[in-house]
Amino acid sequence: MFVVISYDIPDDKRRTKIHNILKSYGQWMQYSVFECDLNATQYAKLRSRLGKLIKPQEDSIRFYFLCSCCQAKVERIGGEAVRDETMFFV
Repeated sequence: MFVVISYDIPDDKRRTKIHNILKSYGQWMQYSVFECDLNATQYAKLRSRLGKLIKPQEDSIRFYFLCSCCQAKVERIGGEAVRDETMFFV
């Protein structure tokens, strides 16, 4: 599943921890936005890890699921090139 994850974490220390966890699951696209291609097990583990760190009264993490059809319609202008995880070099 392709998931766009955005977060709003006011505490610097917690925000850094959230950012580092998300970096291990996907690509950092903008300040508080990641794109992740996950299987169900990875998603469940990620949700669990993030849920243990946040303070629900202060923090917000949103998950947007994109089907393959919608994923192909994503447009962008500028920014870092998107990594193509399907390329292999031998």
